[in-house]
Amino acid sequence: MTAAATPSRRRRLFRSNRRVPPTLFLFPVPALVLYVTFFVIPTLQTFQYSTTNWNGYSADYDVLGLANFQRALTGDLLFTNALTNNLKFMVVVVIGQTFLGLLLAVLLVRNTRTTIFLRALYFFPTILSSVSVGFIWKFVYDPNFGVINSTLGALGLDGLKSPFLGAEGQAIYWLAITQIWFHAGMMVVIFIAGLQAIPAELYEAARVDGASKWRQFRSITWPLIAPAMSIVVAYTTIQSFKAFDIVLSISGNPPSSSLDILSTRIYSSFANAEFGYAATQSVLFIAFIAVITFVFRRFLRLIQGSES
Repeated sequence: MTAAATPSRRRRLFRSNRRVPPTLFLFPVPALVLYVTFFVIPTLQTFQYSTTNWNGYSADYDVLGLANFQRALTGDLLFTNALTNNLKFMVVVVIGQTFLGLLLAVLLVRNTRTTIFLRALYFFPTILSSVSVGFIWKFVYDPNFGVINSTLGALGLDGLKSPFLGAEGQAIYWLAITQIWFHAGMMVVIFIAGLQAIPAELYEAARVDGASKWRQFRSITWPLIAPAMSIVVAYTTIQSFKAFDIVLSISGNPPSSSLDILSTRIYSSFANAEFGYAATQSVLFIAFIAVITFVFRRFLRLIQGSES
């Protein structure tokens, strides 16, 4: 009887241990309350106020429907200029950070003392604050006392000097270089994690078959790095739209028209007490990020699918 009863007791104990105490369901409640209070409700209110002319202070406002959206997309040259600048900035940042991050990751994927030191060196800028990075590069780009123009002058290459941020058509690209320098180290870490997850046996088999380094990269590395690539593209796209603090620190407030991007344009609308219109711009801001990230990821899948 004792031997037969022991398994049944164990089963009862196992079942009792699997029961979840009801109090455990209370643990997510504080986080859920904070999430709903500070994210869900403000997001819904943003959509609500985007159809009004609310100034942010008075209790009264008029419902305008889609008039704010029409103004932003067809009648506001400042918003159109900011969107154009942001798209230029995004393309350079996404391509530059992705290409540079993948190149450095391929070169530094092996775990040696030198590669570990270089990884830490390239990652260092990402731990700096955006304001610090902005002031560093503002000094680098200074047309009179900056490092670049001073070096060119010392080498007798005065003809290559540039106003950098003062050049109307070039300023946004110089800002993109700053952003790439700031975040490329993070992309290196993500790509190295993706590369080290690829089984080494695949490369050994490819070498036995006589595949070149380029062929190994196209047939093995490129298709299998897709998850890391998707993370990098999504991250860099979002960061290129959120470069608010680095723009203000490097250009000043308000930024010049050549450095004005969507996040700084939204800030200017809030500062001018156009809360309803700023909410409209914020909704468009979210939509642009979602659509562009989706398009980029689909494009990458098509490329990697055709290459494989």
